[in-house]
Amino acid sequence: MEREDGAPSARDGLVLGAHWGLLVFFASYGTYYALSLLLSGLAVGRPGALNLPDLGPVILLAFLPNLLLGIGPVLGSRRWGRGPRADFGPVLTGRDLRIGLACGGFSLLAAYLLGLLLIRVYGRERMSDPVTDVFTGLTSHVGWLVVAAVVLVVGAPLTEELLFRGALWNALAHHRIPPWAVLVLTALVFAQVHADPTRTPALIAQGVAIGAARMITGRVGASVVAHAVNNLPPALLLFGGS
Repeated sequence: MEREDGAPSARDGLVLGAHWGLLVFFASYGTYYALSLLLSGLAVGRPGALNLPDLGPVILLAFLPNLLLGIGPVLGSRRWGRGPRADFGPVLTGRDLRIGLACGGFSLLAAYLLGLLLIRVYGRERMSDPVTDVFTGLTSHVGWLVVAAVVLVVGAPLTEELLFRGALWNALAHHRIPPWAVLVLTALVFAQVHADPTRTPALIAQGVAIGAARMITGRVGASVVAHAVNNLPPALLLFGGS
């Protein structure tokens, strides 16, 4: 549908000639990095702020950029799309749950097998999980660990999937990118945003497995489940020293 002046209307899902999901993706991604750099700068500038017992609130603040990734897709869908439920399908169905669990299992298997290979290449120390490394100082603060685990298993999967397998996926599909290419491209973005070069091959494989849930069902709900399953082991490892 076009407006009287010939420009595409919001009902076409287009803004300035591009699908609104692309604009949301770049805006959200840019905000994510800007906030990450800001928080990193504050942490470096005030090292004393990271000492216990104040480490819990400070570290959880580091999750803020990640959690904000989901706001842009929701607002963009409400403004230019059909609404989050219609655009993304975040509400779980039985099929979403089954396929999400299966794809999440494949994601863990891929991460395990590639992790073994990468350990032989880089060594065990360079392959340690940065999330669990950061939280080793919180072993006596179980309450903060519980909150962090919830963020890892619920918050991060939901916000990241709304952006990567929601807004970005829909935008690429709208512009007639083949489904297999959309799957690979979103997996590459998924790996890049985690900024862990030594684990990049494993992260790409995990992104493909998680994205497969989205491709099979056509719904973000399934990929959220797969992503949650993928994040469950590192969340449980947070309690290893408790």
